[in-house]
Amino acid sequence: MRIKLIVLFLISHLLIGAQISDFEDVDFTKAENLAKMNECTNIDNLPLLTHKLTYSLSTDIEKFRAIYFWVCHNIKGDYYQHNLVNRKREKFKNDSLKYITWNNAYKKIAFKKLREQKKTMCTGYAYLIKEMAFIAGIECKIVDGYARSFETNVNTLESFNHSWNAVWLNNKWYLCDATWSSGYMLNGNIFVKDYNDGYFLADPILFAKNHFPIEKKWFLNDSLKQKTFTPEPIVYGATFRHQIIPMTPQPLYSDVIKNDEVTFTFKALDDIDINDVSLVQVLNKNHRTFKLYDLKNNDGIISFNYKFKQKGTFDLHLKIKNDIVASYNFKVKKS
Repeated sequence: MRIKLIVLFLISHLLIGAQISDFEDVDFTKAENLAKMNECTNIDNLPLLTHKLTYSLSTDIEKFRAIYFWVCHNIKGDYYQHNLVNRKREKFKNDSLKYITWNNAYKKIAFKKLREQKKTMCTGYAYLIKEMAFIAGIECKIVDGYARSFETNVNTLESFNHSWNAVWLNNKWYLCDATWSSGYMLNGNIFVKDYNDGYFLADPILFAKNHFPIEKKWFLNDSLKQKTFTPEPIVYGATFRHQIIPMTPQPLYSDVIKNDEVTFTFKALDDIDINDVSLVQVLNKNHRTFKLYDLKNNDGIISFNYKFKQKGTFDLHLKIKNDIVASYNFKVKKS
């Protein structure tokens, strides 16, 4: 029996209402240059800093770009706070009231560190974006929820662990995550500055691959608001850099029969050369590349097939160039 995991309904469902940036023709050079010119400016006077970043810009999107770009390039992730908060979440995971009490008290310490050292974690990033946007006359909200990665909230949403922003531009809400745009934690104790523009005004369907708001209205997509959480393939920062939306296989875990074909599809929001697409298995840091069949690009929907010829359990990774952008688990049975 040949297994086909392409579901036409699913494909059309993903395409309907997909929010593409309305600002593709806007030149952000001036906004970014203003952010660079004010590098290392203190944040003890936010109105003055915001004025310097935005006074000569004529549109809200340029002003917000200058604010976002400055925050992402000048605020560092704080591994100490990150680890401390994670330990407290684990300690109080069965007593949310105690965690909230502790967190409210700790915020004073965290915001003091943000002002004095320009170091913070997600709540500080989201707070700073919101306050500076407010000063610039732009409506912006903090969105609280669950971040999903290869080590957190994989199978269930059990750790309420992240905050990001929704911003109102040209009569429309957009989503962004300054924390993950600014860089990443290496080995849990080193912050690596590595700006990722893919989290700026991100497509809601792509954003929802690893962001789950407590208030479902902040999915900004009616179909996602009605959806209950099920484990889907793991995505990464590179998924946002390359602007792809994994589509099928839809679940993270799939059972297949030996010699059956599985069809992989993803939507490319930017141009992608299909010769840069590969499927690999990581074994002791070595990448084993699998042979793909029927690799094609149909108007931005890229698809290929793979036939499992051996029994066993396989963690497979979709790659674009040298970057892993989605991870799947397959259990292959004889029959």
